[in-house]
Amino acid sequence: MEYTRVDPPKEPVAERLQHYHEFEKLLPEAELRRQAARCMDCGIPFCHMYGCPVINLIPDWNDMVYRGQWRKALELLHATNNLPEITGRVCPAPCEPACTLSINQPAVTIKHIELEIIERGFREGWVVPQKAPVRTHKRVAVIGSGPAGLAAAQQLARRGHTVVLFERDDRVGGLLRYGIPDFKLEKWVLDRRMEQLAAEGVVFEPNVNAGVDITPAELRRRFDAVLLATGAGVPRDLRVPGRELAGVHFAMEFLTQNNRRIAGDTIDPVRMITAKGKHVVVIGGGDTGSDCIGTSLRQGAVKVTQLELLPKPPEQRSERNPWPEWPWVLRTSTSHEEGCERMWSVDTKELLGDGTRVTGLRAVRLEWSDPDAQGRRTYREIAGSEFVLKADLVLLAMGFVHVEHGPLVREWELALDSRGNIAVDRSYMTSLAGVFAAGDSMMGASLVVRAINHGRRAAAAIDAYLQQI
Repeated sequence: MEYTRVDPPKEPVAERLQHYHEFEKLLPEAELRRQAARCMDCGIPFCHMYGCPVINLIPDWNDMVYRGQWRKALELLHATNNLPEITGRVCPAPCEPACTLSINQPAVTIKHIELEIIERGFREGWVVPQKAPVRTHKRVAVIGSGPAGLAAAQQLARRGHTVVLFERDDRVGGLLRYGIPDFKLEKWVLDRRMEQLAAEGVVFEPNVNAGVDITPAELRRRFDAVLLATGAGVPRDLRVPGRELAGVHFAMEFLTQNNRRIAGDTIDPVRMITAKGKHVVVIGGGDTGSDCIGTSLRQGAVKVTQLELLPKPPEQRSERNPWPEWPWVLRTSTSHEEGCERMWSVDTKELLGDGTRVTGLRAVRLEWSDPDAQGRRTYREIAGSEFVLKADLVLLAMGFVHVEHGPLVREWELALDSRGNIAVDRSYMTSLAGVFAAGDSMMGASLVVRAINHGRRAAAAIDAYLQQI
């Protein structure tokens, strides 16, 4: 009631397009304490109980920041979240629309306060390894080093178990390492946390494709429990004529290659995917599509167009979408601000080419019905609305279908749910005793913060299981 919301400053667009570094700055401490003072310490904090998948103690650490008790704020933050420096950068912050202030005012800057707490903790040297006082001599294999795998590995190591984390890529971090651009998450942030995990006893094994380089039988023989945290690695494809043309790529091919290049890897010129000097069309309106836009602009694209099948969201919440639900409203990311044309209610019908490479796409405009009683909508093509877009590079960012059904899933004959994800019980155990799953591999593609929560919960279930065997 006394202070207005102040967001952290950002580099001007013209400057940040010249590099891949993070461009959002930190607020001065005096301003941050004013922002924390906006938190009303609600009797029922919907930000904490409804909005946050890891159930962060948001009002509590807001109050500590307001009072200048930073170390206590850090303890409260780490009590629920193993990777706040990640969520403070890349989480869409569902806590903020659930903030009581957001009923009729701008929400508290929860996400930025979280980031400032953890960065203050690292600067002050308060983030140190927490080694288990007693070793259990139980061995756990964690397959996949994304947010679910990292959170689970740390929790299990702190319980005294020997944890070996297998990653098939050459560097640890999974989606955080190769799927998120450096301008949103610089990789030294990951390396800093990996040092803590290693000091706590987590053993990293990169360049190991579990199920191939180490067989399913060997995993069962060497480890008392196995956690599958491999993510939802199968992307949704675009099945239209011309899909086979050169210059059409899944978003993760494009983003991963660019991240490798930024990390110093040498990319074969024949395999290079670049937007430089090209008309780029991104198909898909989510965060991954936004990441493709920002990366394409930094690479020097002539023009970037983003196509979305769904209709353009409203500017404000509808009556069917009340607080504190996640608001289905129009969002403009920092990458959108950097320059791209956005088109909604568009269905791609065909990719056009010169016989070898893509040169454009043919699309049609759609008309959507109003939602029915269950909130479902249907669409029809608008007669005579077909149009052609020039496209030298087409990036498919339409989400992910389910976990890869690789050797571990097949040979262990793990049960799957109706969407192709690994089925688990309430203790995160799969249909095979001693084998667990967490994160996107068992819930489908979702938020980093939700994967962290599932990793923590799976670790608690594995710890309970190991105490019984």
